[in-house]
Amino acid sequence: MNFLRIIAGTLPVAFAAGLGVPAAAQNTFDLPAGCEAYASAQLRSCEVMHFFRCENDPQGHQQSATFDQTGMIFVSRIDTQTQWIESFSLRSGIQENLEETPNDPANFDELLETGIDTFDFKTLSPQVGATHFTGFDQLTGRTITIDGVELLETENNVTAYGNDGNILWQAQGNEYIHPTWRRFFPGTAVVTADGTTFDTDESPVEFDFPGDSGFLSVNPKFGCDAVMSHAPVQLDSKEMPHDHL
Repeated sequence: MNFLRIIAGTLPVAFAAGLGVPAAAQNTFDLPAGCEAYASAQLRSCEVMHFFRCENDPQGHQQSATFDQTGMIFVSRIDTQTQWIESFSLRSGIQENLEETPNDPANFDELLETGIDTFDFKTLSPQVGATHFTGFDQLTGRTITIDGVELLETENNVTAYGNDGNILWQAQGNEYIHPTWRRFFPGTAVVTADGTTFDTDESPVEFDFPGDSGFLSVNPKFGCDAVMSHAPVQLDSKEMPHDHL
């Protein structure tokens, strides 16, 4: 359930305390105080993501920050079951929080143990109101190695409904998970919104770790020429795709 960058939540705790947005001349992401990053991922979509944990967050929670060529565009926080707890889009200004009692919360353990996890929940936003999400994540049985990192492939399907109950968009595709890191990574998707269907590919291409030259870089490396040659697709209350928070 990561192949859609759901805008979910107020600014994550670490960022609310003091967001380390790099100046234009900086090449690395300045983590907020009390946070430690464990990996960075260069995506095929001219974006780079950084994954980190913060001492002031609840046990098992982790955060991420996404950069494109213009700078930071998205920050988010997930819990140990990969529920989308909160996020903020710097591009659209949309903030959302996960509702307190989801009907069917995302459950990473269930996905690993049974091979499938269904979900049914709402996010709440002061900008766009409630958005209702239903769908599933399912393991395909394939293990994919990307830049030396072994990931499990998933199949995904999600539908987003607006306040009025009408469908905002639908998407299906494939993503990746890392069982130990307890995190989803984006992949490919077919998205339908406003009567238009289009393909996305935000798959990881390269991973960097502490000590690597690309670790915490704010400069995306892959797919930027292709991105610049196509107008970005915008959905009113949701951006495509990305962090499973």
